[in-house]
Amino acid sequence: MKAGAAPPSAQARMLRSWLFVPGDSERKQHKALASAADVVILDLEDSVAPDKLPEARECVGRLLGMRARASGPQLWVRVNAPASGLMRADLDAVFAGGAPAGVVLPKVSAPAELAEAAKHLDMLETQAGSPARSTRLLIIATETPRGVLTLPQYPAALGGAPAILGRLAGLTWGAEDLAAALGASGRRDASGALTFTFQFARSSCLLAAAALGVQALDGVHTDFRDAQGLQGELMSARRDGFSGKLAIHPDQIGPINAAFAPTAAEREHARRVVAAFAATPGAGVVSLDGRMIDRPHLLQAQRILGGEP
Repeated sequence: MKAGAAPPSAQARMLRSWLFVPGDSERKQHKALASAADVVILDLEDSVAPDKLPEARECVGRLLGMRARASGPQLWVRVNAPASGLMRADLDAVFAGGAPAGVVLPKVSAPAELAEAAKHLDMLETQAGSPARSTRLLIIATETPRGVLTLPQYPAALGGAPAILGRLAGLTWGAEDLAAALGASGRRDASGALTFTFQFARSSCLLAAAALGVQALDGVHTDFRDAQGLQGELMSARRDGFSGKLAIHPDQIGPINAAFAPTAAEREHARRVVAAFAATPGAGVVSLDGRMIDRPHLLQAQRILGGEP
């Protein structure tokens, strides 16, 4: 796949809700697995104290081994950042139990950092007898200032790197680590809107994901008791083109799934758009209900229908 060659709808089923859970808490893991999340992210990074990391690796590996063929949410693992020196050991320990569906890479500062992770995954998949590039990657791309500034480089850098792009499931953004790196005292203005710097990071992530043809996932809403604030973020995310959202609590999963599920009316209209183009092969513009619609309308319809068989 070349950068920009296909919209996210051309990929596998959209994964709307991504729930973080500490890698060293079996109680919280079992609660997360009972939720309706599309993905449970077993965390070996921020939610695990450094002295608990060996225990967390063992716990995550054990869970992956137990649920290798189980139904329910996909199991992904957030490892430590490529620059931390811990990433390879995280991956080795995880694969000792069983291959996860995907790996979340945090604090990525440049697309070149993805090569190390992809190469190590190639080796681990070969050793495990897993299909090549079966372990996907989700990149948290805005947690460092350099990461934000290098996002425009992703399409060109990864377009010529099929070993990486073939694994890439999506990009997401985060504000907490970026705020700390900047020394920012807040991320929102008096009206509650993101300030320019954080809006820039969010928009850069969205644009890079669209250029690559992968999912763009909105970052976490950190106050899990604030249902109204979550709903506002979900409305904004769906309006702007994000197709899913990270979560930190099971109570956030229902609203997230509902927000990113197309309505029956949207699906029906999308089917009619696709049918109109199918009836006129090769056409760049067709007529539907007295209106002229063009290729962008077809791409949007395919995006809406992406989860249908």
